[in-house]
Amino acid sequence: MGTEITLDVAGVSVTYSKNHRGIDHGSIFQELDRKAIKSNQLDYDWHIEGDEGTTLSEMVFTRPLKQVVPRLELLGFNLERVRREYDTVADGWLEERQSLQDDDDPILDLMSFSEFCAFATAHPVNSLNDTFIWDSDDASEEKIRGRFGGIQLERIPGYQSFDIQAYSELSFFGQLVNILHPYSVLRLLAESSANEDAPIVWQYGPLVQAGWATERQFVPYAKRTETFLIATEGSSDVHILKHALALLRPGIADFFRFIDVSESHPFSGTGSLVKFAEGLAKIDVHNQVVFVFDNDAEGLDAHQRLSALTLPGNMREIMLPELEDFRAFPSQGPEGLGTSDINQRGAAIECYLDLDVGHHPPAKVLWTNYKKNLGTYQGALEHKDFYSKEFLKQTSETLAAGTYDVRKIESVLDLLVAECTAIAAGKWKSTNDVD
Repeated sequence: MGTEITLDVAGVSVTYSKNHRGIDHGSIFQELDRKAIKSNQLDYDWHIEGDEGTTLSEMVFTRPLKQVVPRLELLGFNLERVRREYDTVADGWLEERQSLQDDDDPILDLMSFSEFCAFATAHPVNSLNDTFIWDSDDASEEKIRGRFGGIQLERIPGYQSFDIQAYSELSFFGQLVNILHPYSVLRLLAESSANEDAPIVWQYGPLVQAGWATERQFVPYAKRTETFLIATEGSSDVHILKHALALLRPGIADFFRFIDVSESHPFSGTGSLVKFAEGLAKIDVHNQVVFVFDNDAEGLDAHQRLSALTLPGNMREIMLPELEDFRAFPSQGPEGLGTSDINQRGAAIECYLDLDVGHHPPAKVLWTNYKKNLGTYQGALEHKDFYSKEFLKQTSETLAAGTYDVRKIESVLDLLVAECTAIAAGKWKSTNDVD
């Protein structure tokens, strides 16, 4: 009979393989997700309690759907990608039906993506009946269809009543929605808040126990080709971003790599970073890279120069986000102390940290050199090293206490993740989006 390995969401299998690992799902999990849980492939009446073989057979990776979604998006499975895939599947199915059309058998309009999304999320997976129904008579078929008996299922791409091999209402629903890439199905189901705690389970133990695979084939974390190299202006940016990801985005931190600055920054400064970007673009590296510039005059100048180039789809350049907090920021120049809009003029990454920590006077930006081509001065945050050191002292415990303001650095991470997601999703635009 062999041994199956599946990727499930609350008991609905979205993909499976028999007698081999199949798709490597390690990228949607982290090591903390490796656990032992009950296996439906084990006869617990036969196994002796405490048997090591039993424990191995119970090994899984499992993570709540809401925690899988950020990882899916960094793998390119955002809603826009899911929509494109659905439209491709629907167009292909319609074309096939039209080629086989009988004049006496009109073709129903297929569900639009918004309709299909509404259908898939209207029925939380944990609300569906998973009782196994053995019989195949009409009454049993009606029970299997359950709440879906009165729906025009022919409007779902790929639906053919004779091709549904379901044994419960839950499995019937699974076959109706499982017409896309398995990660697209997960991303779609996550649109229902009622599904956010649904467990995603990849149970590899039975396959290993049966000898079809080895434990070392099941490795979590993003693969190297799935990670993003974040190239910054200076070493401080690297330390701050790495620490921010570890504290505020631990569930996806492994997707991000940084230039090694343990000795010194090899491309320090905006000019060097622009030249580095130009070089990578010219040699056509396939790494996913995001070049990050400060929200100041130097960063604006470099960003504009780099924007004039045609970067490949696997590379993007961004400036730190403009914030309302910076519209009237304390600043000092030849005319004395006042307030200024420091967006695109003086907001280095340290400005996105909590500037009310410590015993320094109120934070301010000092105007330094004049950027003639931009018609503005470059600003520098006073005591910026102090604010950086204070942030690097923060732990998950101190942040939980609410004594450190992370709003501004959160906005930086939001922008960074959005750009990386766009790179990953963009890879699918040149394909037919269907695996």
